[in-house]
Amino acid sequence: MARFVHTAGNLLYRFDSLREVMAKASPARSGDFLAGVAASSDAERVAAQMALADIPLRQFLDEALIPYEDDEVTRLIIDSHDPEAFAAVSHLTVGGLRDWLLSEAADEHSLRALAPGLTPEMAAAVSKIMRVQDLVLVAQKIRVVTAFRGTMGLRGRLSTRLQPNHPTDEPAGIAASILDGLLYGNGDAMIGINPATDSTASICALLEMLDAVIQRYEIPTQSCVLTHVTTSIEAINRGVPLDLVFQSIAGTEAANASFGVNLNVLQEGYEAGLSLKRGTVGQNLMYFETGQGSALSANAHHGVDQQTCETRAYAVARHFKPFLVNTVVGFIGPEYLYNGKQIIRAGLEDHFCGKLLGVPMGCDICYTNHAEADQDDMDTLLTLLGVAGINFIMGIPGSDDIMLNYQTTSFHDALYARQTLGLRPGPEFEAWLARTGIFTQADGRVHFSNDLPPAFRQALAQLA
Repeated sequence: MARFVHTAGNLLYRFDSLREVMAKASPARSGDFLAGVAASSDAERVAAQMALADIPLRQFLDEALIPYEDDEVTRLIIDSHDPEAFAAVSHLTVGGLRDWLLSEAADEHSLRALAPGLTPEMAAAVSKIMRVQDLVLVAQKIRVVTAFRGTMGLRGRLSTRLQPNHPTDEPAGIAASILDGLLYGNGDAMIGINPATDSTASICALLEMLDAVIQRYEIPTQSCVLTHVTTSIEAINRGVPLDLVFQSIAGTEAANASFGVNLNVLQEGYEAGLSLKRGTVGQNLMYFETGQGSALSANAHHGVDQQTCETRAYAVARHFKPFLVNTVVGFIGPEYLYNGKQIIRAGLEDHFCGKLLGVPMGCDICYTNHAEADQDDMDTLLTLLGVAGINFIMGIPGSDDIMLNYQTTSFHDALYARQTLGLRPGPEFEAWLARTGIFTQADGRVHFSNDLPPAFRQALAQLA
């Protein structure tokens, strides 16, 4: 007998499990069709959303979408759940939670207190019955503030990861991109390189180069080389200066295994990073990247829809008190998010769910060249996420990553968002921009200096 039913028009729709109603309530996306879990029609999708809205939140504590005994992420979610924090909404249905989130009662303080009481499945469920403006409105209420050498996530601030990738890790090319980004006011979230090679020697050389740049110019930012967490541990053991510990993560134990990690390995990396005590204003030091479709691409989704799998990854992330979490929303490809509409929706869902769970969310607003998307779609998502209060976005020369070969946001895209929405860099970095002469203050607004900052004149002359 079907456990969840709803009538749409003159048709009765039946859903046999919580997993099924969650999947079929998801807004249409190519990954769920690929997995065979999507609604077969718009009418079935609406019926699933209506059925989902009537499900009590407590149901998600009683019925795991992936069995407790089969998956360590499920065990983490259940074992770390805070019943006292949940008590404020424990009497609500999914639809009731939506109404409460949109009400004035759900303010920054109450949402922060609620976060430990929500499971990822609850957050994913309520996002499925929210329209775009709902996702933006609720997310902008929430601030998740973290700190290392700079403070991220404060209201009225928008930070950027300066991504100076190079196809051969050539130092001069990386240095030129770093300088270019800094002169545009980018880099307060971090200076983070995706290395072309994963050899430990090469990773260590990049870390030392980034540390030298930060120390020479006294930049209040943090560096990261996006290598496997075990390589970061080895670099720490060798005495290499390392700020943020990186790892790609997903929402199931099997998907994380495909990345070569589990919770114990992540804990080892977290403790190794803490041992260095390199933060000056805080010790949030993990940097995680996620993306809808990663569990499905590893055949590790257990029949769960890709957005719910993605949200489960945020439970992994928040366990390690990260500095930043980045949903690389359109990077996996059109097999999972087919076009600009799906990418925009997914980016807003990820940001909303992450913030609701107390995770410091950023977004790589991006697409691959074979997706049905373009830069106009990215401008739309950038603007919506800026209004929604996102912690950080990416900054890449010309918005075209010449190493990873995908399209993302450029240095001047961050300027657009800051100028249009009245946002500023992180406070420590903003003060540094003023000290170096990159930014000037006039009429109560931030402006670029007309002159090249003295600290960088010699560096530019060497690159010429």
